[in-house]
Amino acid sequence: MESVDIVTEALEKAAKQHEKYKPITVDKLIELTYDLGTLLASDINDLDVKELRSNKEKYLKSLARDNTQLLFNKIWELPTENVEDAIVVNLPDQKYVLPREKRIPRPKPLTKWQKFAQEKGLKKTKKSKLTWDDVLKKWVPMHGYKRAAAEREREWLVEVPQNADPYTDVFGDKAALKKEKVAKNEFQRLRNIAVAKKVKVPRVGILPAEKLPVDQLRTAASVARVSTASIGKFQPKLPKEKKAATGSTEKALPGIRKRKPPPLRPAEEKKSNLNIIDSILNKRPKLDMEKAVNKHMFEEQRQESTEKKKKSQGKGKKRSTFGNKKGKGAGKPGSKPAGGKGKRTQMGGRKRR
Repeated sequence: MESVDIVTEALEKAAKQHEKYKPITVDKLIELTYDLGTLLASDINDLDVKELRSNKEKYLKSLARDNTQLLFNKIWELPTENVEDAIVVNLPDQKYVLPREKRIPRPKPLTKWQKFAQEKGLKKTKKSKLTWDDVLKKWVPMHGYKRAAAEREREWLVEVPQNADPYTDVFGDKAALKKEKVAKNEFQRLRNIAVAKKVKVPRVGILPAEKLPVDQLRTAASVARVSTASIGKFQPKLPKEKKAATGSTEKALPGIRKRKPPPLRPAEEKKSNLNIIDSILNKRPKLDMEKAVNKHMFEEQRQESTEKKKKSQGKGKKRSTFGNKKGKGAGKPGSKPAGGKGKRTQMGGRKRR
């Protein structure tokens, strides 16, 4: 029994060892296509749907392992050489062109110091990051917050010159001088960037003499207009000033775009659409009682006035036919009959032609 247990244990160990180190031979129905220049292997074989659904992660790991093994087998078929106790393989030229997401970066333009060093043949030497401080008797870094702390520790007491005011703030003057140096360095850095991008920068205190283009002048005018407290609402117009083509304050300002609301989720979009439909369907007109009564009274008064006018017109027609039996000729007795020139009749009127 003991011998059988030993044999089974040895077989289990061998099986585990076999699982740990898989063979280098892999069988594929369709052979992979390779581009060793880019270390690319393309597998067009169909996936096993049953294994993929039953154990997705294990199946994909085994598939990636097999394809990687085939790629390494192809690499080891290339000629090799030893370089500094390491085996190196010379890869062939690539066949497959990998697309780039962005363009190839352009080389950065040289700064003033780099140009000067290139002309004079100066080489950059690597400096130590630490320096020995004789006052503190320790190594202090050249840059960073530890250097600033070391300076405060070393210069905790500063001597005031004899010709200076004894009440002057020496530490404040020193801090202001440091801020001025930092600002000067930043200004010089921005000037270098402008020169590298071929932008004309005026000298200190002197404005450029060239005329600005019309677009820049319009932009400057629109920015100045909306820079008031009322955002240009009560700003008077300049003579011959045209209205901004954009028509909005946000578009008139350069570099400012109107923020667009983020896209809604499906549930939020559905809810908002349902709310809009409900508001349209359930919209009922509001009844103003006072307005309706006034309108009704106005209509009644209007009808009464029209009836009175009709009655008065009817009475006037009856009076106009008085003295004329046939309804033709003169109206009221004693009035002159209408008509043009003609012979007079015996009734005193003129005969019509």
